[in-house]
Amino acid sequence: MLENLAASFGSWAQGIIESLGYLGVFVVSFIGSASVLFPLPSFVVVFSAGAFLNPVLVGIISGIGAGLGEATGYGVGAAGAKAIERYRKDKLFRVAEEWFQRHRGFWIIFIFAATPLPDDIIGILCGIMKYPFRRFVLASVLGKITLGLFLAFGGHTINGLIL
Repeated sequence: MLENLAASFGSWAQGIIESLGYLGVFVVSFIGSASVLFPLPSFVVVFSAGAFLNPVLVGIISGIGAGLGEATGYGVGAAGAKAIERYRKDKLFRVAEEWFQRHRGFWIIFIFAATPLPDDIIGILCGIMKYPFRRFVLASVLGKITLGLFLAFGGHTINGLIL
């Protein structure tokens, strides 16, 4: 069933990009990243779009869409923060939260966004920890642009080798 849903999403996404171009890249990337804990194959669509659209624009536009879509995970975490309030008082949680906030949080978000690592989890944790929303979105967008450029240029290169 999940395979059918992913395949249907892929077909729908390809049609959106063919009809809407760069706006379609944005929409597909946003929806693909907004799906919390359920991966939708938007990366395949970005790879494909890079083959027939400008890969720089595809990478940037997909990155912006995907980075903004990650805000849903942050929202889930922020909404659920009250439910786990008792755990926030735990010393280990406080130490981890302070370390994340002060030291490497931005780069951790960036790395998870720029790779296939599960960035939904990071978004949820950032929402729970009340990590600054603007910094979260900025790190997510920059990471997703990096990934989008890599995917789009991959599609562009493979298409050039085949044709």
